[in-house]
Amino acid sequence: RWAPPHMASGGGDDAGEKRVTDRYLKREVLGEGTYGVVFKAIDTKTGETVAIKRIRLGKYKEGVNFTALREIKLLKELKDPNIIELIDAFPYKGNLHLVFEFMETDLEAVIRDRNIVLSPADIKSYIQMMLKGLAFCHKKWVLHRDMKPNNLLIGAEGQLKLGDFGLARIFGSPERNFTHQVFARWYRAPELLFGTKQYGSAVDVWAAGCIFAELLLRRPFLQGSSDIDQLGKIFAAFGTPKSSQWPDMVCLPDYVEYQFVSAPPLRSLFPMASDDALDLLSRMFTYDPKARITAQQALEHRYADVNVTDQKHEPFSVTSMPNETVLMFHVKVLLISTSSNKTKFAAKAKAERGPRE
Repeated sequence: RWAPPHMASGGGDDAGEKRVTDRYLKREVLGEGTYGVVFKAIDTKTGETVAIKRIRLGKYKEGVNFTALREIKLLKELKDPNIIELIDAFPYKGNLHLVFEFMETDLEAVIRDRNIVLSPADIKSYIQMMLKGLAFCHKKWVLHRDMKPNNLLIGAEGQLKLGDFGLARIFGSPERNFTHQVFARWYRAPELLFGTKQYGSAVDVWAAGCIFAELLLRRPFLQGSSDIDQLGKIFAAFGTPKSSQWPDMVCLPDYVEYQFVSAPPLRSLFPMASDDALDLLSRMFTYDPKARITAQQALEHRYADVNVTDQKHEPFSVTSMPNETVLMFHVKVLLISTSSNKTKFAAKAKAERGPRE
């Protein structure tokens, strides 16, 4: 059985102090939260810049922070070019320290930076890297469960990696129940919004589809203010699902019947997307999780094929984004207006929110 670092190695705080004082030279703080802080440091052993997440531990009699320990355990097994690397983990002065490779920024900062113009090739590259990391997780029977742009980290050379595995879980047993209160609401699959506690990798794929859409639109795609409103936004975009599309829907714990709304053409929602991109999106947004495309299948889709150039449309920026109003679920009309302004490809990604782990 896997044990916390201080139990597994027997080093305790002495070993942790030696690491902190001898190996890692702290630099500036990158961010702070309720349970800890992330700071930049130099690994004197390698000369590389790293990010150290310092997590406050509870009293041992109440158990240590098992979310952090679970993240350590999973990342030890998830070694892939598109997954953040955990370099080291150790206790020190009542805190657990996780040492990660340093990443310059995240996808949310790239999407929101109005100085950045994303070409179709840029978007495709990000989608390919995201799907590669996700497919590897699912191959190892790991659900990420917190896919969103600020958990997709980007290095100085443009490499995208999945980060923040604090909500990740092993899946595979058909009888195992999970909480449905995972993912940020805007990236939550409809089966989760209807309260299912038995789910698999399809929930990650739906969230990846939302991220794909966000890259195309340069803003979050489905911005619900509550779970009910989120379902309304989904149904306004893709139509109210019929039982023929999703047979198990009516059996879900929190299922309620919504007034039927027909789906607008997908092209009207993403006027700048290629036909291949639209086809992949439609498969990622399939209502029935059993029929939804898998991450591996998405990688094999024509859109993600490295040998196919996605060149239907010119690069575009936030200023050329289509205007779209998705109404509340009880409103039957989806109003869409588009702008045809186009811009020249200009800039590479830069951090708007500063470096991240």
